[in-house]
Amino acid sequence: MNYPWHLYAMALLYVVAGFMHFIKPKMYLRIMPKYLPNHKFLVLLSGISEIILGLGICLPLTKKPTIYLIIAMLLVFLTVHIYMLTNKKASAGLPKWLLVLRIPMQFALMYWAYSYLNL
Repeated sequence: MNYPWHLYAMALLYVVAGFMHFIKPKMYLRIMPKYLPNHKFLVLLSGISEIILGLGICLPLTKKPTIYLIIAMLLVFLTVHIYMLTNKKASAGLPKWLLVLRIPMQFALMYWAYSYLNL
């Protein structure tokens, strides 16, 4: 279980992001696309998922499936980023250029996770 420090940095990123769903749920509720049901449940579920996946990537037994689940989660989160880009209220006052930048950033995060498959 001697992984590079940056794998643990990624794990910490997801764990902290997951806890933020419980600390600042209103921020996440505001960016939920209207067409998704039960926003409160989905915010809590995504927070729990991020925490579990952040921890799971650190364990040899669960690392590989966790990487695929992180990539899937990031694909699902693309819907939120696109919604934020197309809905002024959901944009949370962020500049358009930053909202656009978040989309390729999702793919960079996917690649980052994918790069650990062969460790």
